[in-house]
Amino acid sequence: MNELPSSMRRRWLSVLVVAMFAVLLAANRSMIAAEAEVVRLVIDYHDGVEKHFNAIAWKSGMTVMDAMQAAKKHPRGISFEHKGKGATVLLTKIDDVENEGRGRNWLYRVNGDPGDRSIGIYELKPGDAVLWRFDNY
Repeated sequence: MNELPSSMRRRWLSVLVVAMFAVLLAANRSMIAAEAEVVRLVIDYHDGVEKHFNAIAWKSGMTVMDAMQAAKKHPRGISFEHKGKGATVLLTKIDDVENEGRGRNWLYRVNGDPGDRSIGIYELKPGDAVLWRFDNY
């Protein structure tokens, strides 16, 4: 029986471990890159019901409005209404839930921070998470 010397076995084992580590690292980077090229959108009706869109394809220059349009096109998507264009877009309704004015209204956050501009100009980055919540203004 021809057996490899123990030093040779250790070398081969080390090479095998390094190769496996390299393959796993490359696969992990690929998964992270794939996840980073999407944005998430959550619609919270504030009544115990939420809709989640976890993989909206991100594209350069994408706005919150673009993410809403993508969710609208989904087979189990949303409907929504708005007024204005660009810097003056105001969302007025999602599905059958309409802004109340002085009561509850649709408010949005990106990565936990309140939206500070029109959804028509708020640009998203890969991996961003948009939350719409029907709540007191």
